[in-house]
Amino acid sequence: MNYYGKKYTLDITMNKEKLSDGSPVFVVHCPYLGVTTQGKDVDEAIKNIKEAVEIYLEEQPEKLDELIEDYEYHLTSTIEVVRNGKTASVIS
Repeated sequence: MNYYGKKYTLDITMNKEKLSDGSPVFVVHCPYLGVTTQGKDVDEAIKNIKEAVEIYLEEQPEKLDELIEDYEYHLTSTIEVVRNGKTASVIS
């Protein structure tokens, strides 16, 4: 099968955190590749993760082959957490 030009998607997660001086920073992570970066806003964080993933795959092209092989088995799910008073519960 020819994979040239085929597009694949990678999940990312982003969290708004605070630096030691209290200023906000958006930390973005690609769990499949283990690549993490940040930005001062959402747009910069997205731009930075795209660049970081591109560099990572250039330096480790075998990871792209693994991605292609594993792609059909990729599953993403979300769980919901509700805070009731002082405790949190996972809702299934």
